[in-house]
Amino acid sequence: MDKLKMHSRDNVAQNIEAVGRLFPHALTEVMRDGKAVQAIDFDVLRQELSREIVEGREERYAFTWPDKRQAILAANAPIAMTLRPVMADSVGRDGTAGAFDSENLYIEGDNLDVLKLLQETYLGKVKMIYIDPPYNTGNDAFVYDDAFAMADGEFVAASMVYDEYGNQTYDFRANNESNGRFHTDWLNMIYPRLRVAKSLLADDGIIFISIGDEELDNLRKVCDEVFGEANFRNQITIRRGAKSLQAQFESWDKLGQGVEYILLYTRNSEYRFPKQMRALDEKRAGAWNNHWRGTDRPTMRYELFGHTPEQGQWRWSKERSYQAIKNYQRMLAETGQEENVPVTTEIVDEWYAKQGEDIDLLRQSATGKAEHYIAPTDSVVLNNSWMDLLVGSSHEINQLFDTKVFETAKLTETIKRMLGFVDKDALILDFFSGSATTAHAVMQLNAEDGGHRKFIMVQLPEATDEGGTAYRAGYRNICEIGKERIRRAGAKIAAAACEKAAGLDLGFRCLRLDTSNMTDVYYAPDAVTQDGLFAQVDNVKADRTPEDLLVQTMLDLGILLSASITVEEIAGKRVFNVADGFLLACFDRAVTDETVTAIAKRKPSYAVFRDASMADDSALTNFDQLFAAYSPATVRKVL
Repeated sequence: MDKLKMHSRDNVAQNIEAVGRLFPHALTEVMRDGKAVQAIDFDVLRQELSREIVEGREERYAFTWPDKRQAILAANAPIAMTLRPVMADSVGRDGTAGAFDSENLYIEGDNLDVLKLLQETYLGKVKMIYIDPPYNTGNDAFVYDDAFAMADGEFVAASMVYDEYGNQTYDFRANNESNGRFHTDWLNMIYPRLRVAKSLLADDGIIFISIGDEELDNLRKVCDEVFGEANFRNQITIRRGAKSLQAQFESWDKLGQGVEYILLYTRNSEYRFPKQMRALDEKRAGAWNNHWRGTDRPTMRYELFGHTPEQGQWRWSKERSYQAIKNYQRMLAETGQEENVPVTTEIVDEWYAKQGEDIDLLRQSATGKAEHYIAPTDSVVLNNSWMDLLVGSSHEINQLFDTKVFETAKLTETIKRMLGFVDKDALILDFFSGSATTAHAVMQLNAEDGGHRKFIMVQLPEATDEGGTAYRAGYRNICEIGKERIRRAGAKIAAAACEKAAGLDLGFRCLRLDTSNMTDVYYAPDAVTQDGLFAQVDNVKADRTPEDLLVQTMLDLGILLSASITVEEIAGKRVFNVADGFLLACFDRAVTDETVTAIAKRKPSYAVFRDASMADDSALTNFDQLFAAYSPATVRKVL
């Protein structure tokens, strides 16, 4: 039992705890009177609250690397970006090409920027994150922007990674071990992404991260800092296809890799997983097990079959054990067995299967021991050894495409096991989505168990190898492969599900990262001419569509990008109705009082127009008066 504190409230300790909840990586340990006590690393805290690099001098226990402070800045720095809908690549819930009614999202672009854009809207809404980041084998090109590894000129060049067709324009260097920044570059890439991703996790959210030997140790330390050491739950071992180029030699410098790892963290240290079971290859027959155990609970020591243990304990309470003895005697009577004659396991299994419910059985063995019955089973409790699964293979995806489009992809069965940790309505995020295995697994599991899980896939449009089969098949970047996989997987699931497919969401809304929809305005007040002033009336870039403006509006207002969107005509103007009237937005020009009045009478929570929408000065003057008269609670915004 807990002891009384016997002292007044420790405000310092509580303040440290409060700061630690917001900035767990600012917690450290210092020596006080020969004891390690928790304290605040004020240098780290200052860095968190600053837009500039803060220098610190005091040495302390910490996990660090060159440019870590810049990695923190990268996580916290705001961006002037947006997401633009790509209607032509989108797929409707029922598989209709070009439809935009799916609740699933596929987003093309640098995942750090995308995560920042999603941060406001999806804060605390994601139940599960799964990522399979680069393992840093030395062969991976760092296609993710890494300003810390490049000179200024190089980084400027790298910022224009792809042309308008999605072709890679910058030759990224492999992160070879000869590079003194071998680990640094990788850490600078992964750290800010995990920092931002954490904010998206729900309070009962979990994150799975696949990793190999190369960065396992560093990733564990990073995750301990980002998510909190107390939130580490498991390091899962999973089987991989063993490839050894050394097999031809008589001696090796190391053993071939037969496993990979999945790190599992939770958002909240108090969260408990639902019980997970793992299917067995073959059903296990029933068996009898010793009812005594070595753990020591005096309340669980009582007389059983004429014996009371002096140490250890029985496995069940007295009431449960006595009832289990009666159940066993009933089984003997119903099967025509004698009390003192051994009963075969087959007879017990057959009787047990007919009961239709779990029943405890307890007997005394021929040697006088108390034994309880373990029922036949086709599954066992899941542990952190997932060696029954293969982490990845090219077979599944290449079979779907009828050609080789991916060297190695994660398997849907692996992802489906992870999905068992969250509920059937969970939102799933994968921001290193690759071939979109996670999306495939979500749709497949929904078809199997009637779930309504939704996914958000994020992938940089990394160019495919011009000499590879994927390129020859017409797929110029990984995003094209991922989107096509979702389309093909959805069609296959729909065909197999038949009648059940009507309620499944087998599509996705495609969005692409881009610069802000708004024009850049840089001028001194005394330099503005009359002509220049009129040029600033429309602050929206010329190539942007109303749909572009709608998505940016939804991001700014924190409205889910999966919300329902319909288009109406009101007084001759095109009006977007989002989330059943929660937002009404009109980006047409020459909007009149009639349109404004009709929108105000609908009493939306938000009403949004373009800054240059009003037909004339009269309409502009009447705008606020109309809303004040018909819907004063509506929040009015302009772009």
